[in-house]
Formats: sequence, C-alpha cells, structure tokens
Amino acid sequence: MIQLLNPMTGEPEDKGQNVKSLFKMLDVLECFSGVDPELSVLQIAQRTGLPRTTVHRLVDSLRAVGFLEQEASRENYRLGLRLFGLGNTALTNMPLHREAAPFVDTLAKLSGEIVHLCVFDGSQMVFVERSLDRGRPNNVVTTVETSPCHSTGVGKAALAFQPAAVIDRVIALGLQRFTRNTIVAPEALRKELAATRARGYALDDSEHETDVRCVAAPVRNSTGRVFAALSVTGNTRRMEQHRTEDLAALVISHASQISAQLGYQPDALARKRRR
Repeated sequence: MIQLLNPMTGEPEDKGQNVKSLFKMLDVLECFSGVDPELSVLQIAQRTGLPRTTVHRLVDSLRAVGFLEQEASRENYRLGLRLFGLGNTALTNMPLHREAAPFVDTLAKLSGEIVHLCVFDGSQMVFVERSLDRGRPNNVVTTVETSPCHSTGVGKAALAFQPAAVIDRVIALGLQRFTRNTIVAPEALRKELAATRARGYALDDSEHETDVRCVAAPVRNSTGRVFAALSVTGNTRRMEQHRTEDLAALVISHASQISAQLGYQPDALARKRRR
C-alpha cells in the first residue's frame, strides 16, 4: 500500500487527500503511451497540469513501488515492469480471457486466418487472445501488447461504440500514419466510425500494415457496454474484398456469442430501459 506523506509536515495525509493523490498518480501513469514511452517531470507536469513539485513527489512514490523506472540519464521516466506483471495477471484472470478462448479457436478454424481479441483500455487496444499461425489455430498466446484504435479493425470496432468524449480524447492523442491508407483526418475517422456503427463491423484495409486486411466486431459486457473487439486478419491476397461480408458474418456471430457468455442479453436490457 502506498502511504503518502504531507511534504510540509511529514505526517500521513488524510483519506480524502490520499484518494485525490491516487487519482493524480493515475493521471501521471496515463501520460505514458506507445508514442511517448519516456517522459521527463516537466513533460508530465505539462500534460497533467500539476505543479512540478507535485509531479516530483508523485513520481518518487511511483518509482518506489516499481510502477515507474528512471532512465540512466535520471531525466526521464518510463512505466515499470511491475505494471507489466499486474497487467498480465489481470488479463489472465479476466472473464473475457476464460470465456473467449473456445470462440477464438473456432473462428480461426472456420476462417483459416489469424484471430485477435483485444480490450479497449480507454485510448488503445490491448491484446488478450491471438491465434498465431494460419494452419495452427489452436496455438493461442496471452500477451501484453497494444495497438492504436484509428488504424486497426479491433480499434475501430471498439472505438465506434464509445461516447463522443472518448472518441474526441483518442483523436486528440494524435492519428499516426502507418501506411498510405491510414485515416489521419479527424472528420474522416468520425465518418468511418459512423459507418462501422451502421454496419456492425469495422474494416482495416491495409491501414495499419501494408497488404493486410482485417474485419472486426465489437464485444459487449453484461451491461451492453462495448469494451473489447474480435477480428479476423489476413493477407489481402487471401482476404479479397468479396470475402469481406462472409467473414464479417462469422466475426459478428462469434463476437455476439462471447458477449452472451459474458452475460449480455440485449432483449432483457431493452425491456429494462423501457420501464
């Protein structure tokens, strides 16, 4: 447990202050990303809006428990390996991880392509399950890898069903170009997300990797919130355009079955909302 001391008195802070400090710590940790893996105290202060003295104190506490590591130069910090361990444990014990594995295997066999299952963490997608080899669909790995939302099928399938404020926040983080097909204009991405909502699945047409096509569908929890996405990915030579609708139907079906396993009952939720 992290116990924060008042820098002026050296006494333990009260519970209310501790809660506020924990939220500030979370703000510090959320400054780091795949685009910005290392940051200085000044950069963190600029991104959080917190005073540099406060950031220094928070960074020292986070470093002490292994959530941050200091670079050899002692000017920059990065996320610590202890977070990796906690994240891996969290993914392994998620109901999604337990319930989805059979559906990932089946979808890989039926499609003959690689299948990904990812969770939306608020800004990017985190891999939970993945069939590794075409032809070895039962070989599934648990890993802590991330991918952007705007250029991947799973990312767009999850992001399309988030509140407008969340979409705006992801766009504000920057839309990096990965291929000539990557959507980097905010309004173009919003239009694509609207199309994704309308048809019920997302497409990645060589937007994250050249010559790679992806079809993805959202996964919902028991409350109906989209928190993950399932996809089929393959080379554009195999996944030709005319296969898209057939693959989309497969992905949507398996994503819906995973959602049902997690307790999502659309009819029951609809009746509840009408009351």
